Amino acid sequence: MNKDAVKNLILRMADDELILAHRHSEWTGMGPILEEDIAFSSIAQDKLGHAQALYQILHDDFGMPAPDNEAFGRSESDFVCSQFVELPNGEYDFSLVRHYLFDAAEYLRYGMLSTSSYEPLAKLSRKVYGELKYHLFHAQTWIVQLGAEGTEESKARMQSALNEAWPYALGMFESTEDDAALSADGVFPGEAALQHAWMEMVSDTVAKAGLSLPQNAEAVLGGRKGYHTEHLKPLLEEMTEVYRIDPAAEW
Repeated sequence: MNKDAVKNLILRMADDELILAHRHSEWTGMGPILEEDIAFSSIAQDKLGHAQALYQILHDDFGMPAPDNEAFGRSESDFVCSQFVELPNGEYDFSLVRHYLFDAAEYLRYGMLSTSSYEPLAKLSRKVYGELKYHLFHAQTWIVQLGAEGTEESKARMQSALNEAWPYALGMFESTEDDAALSADGVFPGEAALQHAWMEMVSDTVAKAGLSLPQNAEAVLGGRKGYHTEHLKPLLEEMTEVYRIDPAAEW
């Protein structure tokens, strides 16, 4: 088994979860209704837990820094999250669309990984799969409700948010040189296989919502190679503010 390929896969997943958890947490106390305030806060907590578990695998099996150090002790160029997760929340419509597109991919990704030949990742995937099912259900419900079952304004806002998010969402599947090794070793089928399954799922939901998928959009790439938007650095500065006061402290 190519351990470097496995390590890089886990790091990409962990960084995505960590950064999106922070973005979701920014809705705490700011949701459009109390139910959504609670939902986004709960989902943020779940994603932070997933990130911590992934960083722990990296620490235990690959000798990487402890989860807190890995999450809070790196500079922006060391992160390999997709640019999609680091974008500001914007209005609720954009955050909801991002929530759906990301969690559709995560639900399918963890489903594929539940039978991975790398047992620590397979075990974690089976453990969190139920949480991801809830995340996806929540997002799908609101996408359809605000699209097909909403007002003309809500439908137009959802379509606009989908158009804005789509190129960045495609960047989640940025291929790496590790894909072939991961597939050959039975660890993970690869980003292309995941994107194909994701497109089928998303197309169905978007149709039910009465929306249209953007055509001829080019994926926004670079995040997996450490190239990020101007938004990641201030996010990290805010997220690590307490940690940087005393990195050796036990809270």
